Formats: sequence, C-alpha cells, structure tokens
Amino acid sequence: MPDRQSRAPGAAPVADAFRSDLLALLPHMRAFARGLCGRPEQADDLVQETVMRAWTARDSFTPGTSMKAWTFTIMRNHFLNDLRKNRRQTQLDPEVAETTLIARATQEEGVHINDLQRALDKLPDERREALLLVGAGGFSYEEAANICGVPIGTMKSRVARGRSQLYAILEPEEGSPAYSIA
Repeated sequence: MPDRQSRAPGAAPVADAFRSDLLALLPHMRAFARGLCGRPEQADDLVQETVMRAWTARDSFTPGTSMKAWTFTIMRNHFLNDLRKNRRQTQLDPEVAETTLIARATQEEGVHINDLQRALDKLPDERREALLLVGAGGFSYEEAANICGVPIGTMKSRVARGRSQLYAILEPEEGSPAYSIA
C-alpha cells in the first residue's frame, strides 16, 4: 500500500528528497550515536530507530530547516528515554559475560580511539553530549543548544568545561591528580 505522501500529486519528489537527505545524514548520525552509546552495535540500533522515527514523522519536518538538527534531536530524545527506562534493568548477565570474548584492536590508532572513548565516557552526560554535538557533530553552539533545549550560554559552558576535563583526563599535568582512563 503506498504511503500518504506518494498518493498526493507532486509528493513523490518530496519523499525522494526527504529520503536522500536522510540517507546523507547516516554517517553523521552513526558518529553521534557511537559517541553517546560507546558501543557500535548499540549505536547502530540507535541510528536505525532514529531513521525509522524520522521517516514516520516526516510530515512534521519543516522543509528549509536543518534536518541534521531535527534528526539529532530525535536521536537524543530516544537515547535519553532508553537510559531512563534501562536504569532499572541489569546490563549483562554475569554468566554470559564470562563466555564473551572481546578482541582488542592492535593498531596504535585503535588504542588512541579507545583512550578517547574511555575519556569521553568519564565526562558527565551533559558535557559529553555538548562536545559530541559541537565538536564531532559540527553544530553551532546555537544549534546544539536548541537540540538540548538549553540556553546558548549553558551550551558554551558545557563545551568549555567538557574540553578542559577531557584534556585533563587525556594529558594530566605532572604532580596534579589525574583522572584514570583504565
């Protein structure tokens, strides 16, 4: 059965444009999701859910506005809702954990990326999210503030404090208390 948009005259180009714009954002969504989740398979699930929700809600998207900001807002809201829901659930069965094998990357770049991911995981959620939106996502402070629903000054503060804390974790000064990455 055709969807609502494809029945209206001239709707096919709109649906095609929406689809191509959404597909072009997949690498950006995946990068943001990996930063939020920390695990590639969980990030892939988050991206898939975001794409499904965006497609379902495509009629509510306002053409001419930032689809990237719109989809990142959907992703962020879904991620936060899952966090709230999963707080009361056990993450992993200990018996299953003993049988799970993890292969570490042997390349030096993989080590650096793992160090960065562990350092990001140590940041408070708000600061990590701000760094991912502004630093990795390429959003302006204003766009990131709109996505998170906070004033622009709050976003700037979160980014600045997040950068400082991330730097302290990755490059501790000699004689100062350092954050542990392990």
